[in-house]
Amino acid sequence: MGIEVTGLLGLIWLIIVIWAIVKVAKSSAGGLAKLIWILVLLFFPLLGLIVWFLFGPKG
Repeated sequence: MGIEVTGLLGLIWLIIVIWAIVKVAKSSAGGLAKLIWILVLLFFPLLGLIVWFLFGPKG
């Protein structure tokens, strides 16, 4: 049962990170800012997601 739960949590995490990347791509931020946020989300998924929720581009 542990493997299934871990797999499900990993899938949920992946969906959240992809959602955040899409939100960044659709935001009104400049091109360089978008690129930096996407790279942060890809290379530092946990920390990047937390920082993005707190300080990321809105709208």
